[in-house]
Amino acid sequence: MPRAGLGPAAVVAAGAQLADEIGFAGLTMGLVADRLGVRTPSLYKHVDGLADLNRRIAVLALTELADAVRDALQGRAGRDALAALARAIRDYVLRHPGRYAATIGAVPTGPDDPLVAAGDRVIESMTAVLRGYPIKPADLNHALRTLRSMLHGFATLQAANGFQWSADRDESFTWLIDFADRGLRLDR
Repeated sequence: MPRAGLGPAAVVAAGAQLADEIGFAGLTMGLVADRLGVRTPSLYKHVDGLADLNRRIAVLALTELADAVRDALQGRAGRDALAALARAIRDYVLRHPGRYAATIGAVPTGPDDPLVAAGDRVIESMTAVLRGYPIKPADLNHALRTLRSMLHGFATLQAANGFQWSADRDESFTWLIDFADRGLRLDR
């Protein structure tokens, strides 16, 4: 008999929490089962294995990130919007490094995959920020990739304790925002 309250959402939530605690690469079905107090085979009633669990964690993470970015951008434009976007992404990665890691390289199974909708929401918010800059339509994808790379790189390096020198991280992050703002203002 299935444990009361145990369903796909509970399995994904437990997996996401574990990924944040131990790292996404260390996540196993056995650890999730231990966390939930069930035997590993019981999980297969709710998810189709580790790959399915990982994909569902990626959807959860992108949905949460999209919500955080959307909320941060309300009423903002220009550099203020860029800074709000940057901080929302950085804050999310620092709070949820494991589930964020699940999003990297996650490939949608098709156009109806919830991963597509969740990812599109993040990209749409980033695109809205970039509309405040003189970017030609043909260059929008390049601008999105550049901005994502900068924000992802800083946040994941900080989450992994990759900045081990004495300079203040918050000052460096403000410098990154100012650098991106100046670069995006260049008329191409």
